[in-house]
Amino acid sequence: MSDAHDSRFVIRDRNWHPKALTPDYKTSILRSPRQALVSIPQSLSETSGPDFSHLKMGQHDNDLLLNFNHGGLPIGERIIVAGRVCDQHGKPIPHTLVEMWQANAGGRYRHKKDSYLAPLDPNFGGVGRALTDRDGNYSFRTVKPGPYPWRNGPNDWRPAHIHVSISGPSIATRLITQLYFEGDPLIPMCPIVKSISNHEAVQSLIARLDMSMANPMDCLAYRFDIVLRGQRKTHFENR
Repeated sequence: MSDAHDSRFVIRDRNWHPKALTPDYKTSILRSPRQALVSIPQSLSETSGPDFSHLKMGQHDNDLLLNFNHGGLPIGERIIVAGRVCDQHGKPIPHTLVEMWQANAGGRYRHKKDSYLAPLDPNFGGVGRALTDRDGNYSFRTVKPGPYPWRNGPNDWRPAHIHVSISGPSIATRLITQLYFEGDPLIPMCPIVKSISNHEAVQSLIARLDMSMANPMDCLAYRFDIVLRGQRKTHFENR
């Protein structure tokens, strides 16, 4: 997703992101700002850490097929989600924390406020974490999440998606986004996705099928590269 031949620094494009007030995305109306934003100075603790390079990961932290095992494997399509985190010049971002959370194969989160009628999977927790290696690579093994209805319109459904958090050199640089899956017909119908007017921004959120990373007779694989800034940047929710 990065272009090694383009080394220009590209300032933030406010048109790349949705407008603060997006009426069709109804749950965002009350929290959209009505006044000019106020700049709040950041404290030293927000700009100087934490340092994740020495974080000790559990054996199955990035394997959602095993990290909530209660005597069996989770139900659903087994997949690998992997990619590379880099800056706008294609330089890898090593030893940064990548976290993810998702619904199960039926479209239900393991959360007390999720009341969707799909059953909980006793062997699926839906959360994982990984540190990028020296080349900026990360990888997760999981099940493909299911779509689910939400109380926005009469019959609105969220496409299958995974939430992704990338922590930079400090807590103030944490970025959050969602990845979708190539070929999902619900993507262009989703009011959240439709709030993004830039086509390239939407495309930056779509993980692509990558058979070169698939495990034969085990898992399909989807590639989701994350570019932190520049002309080929990934769209983030918190900008």
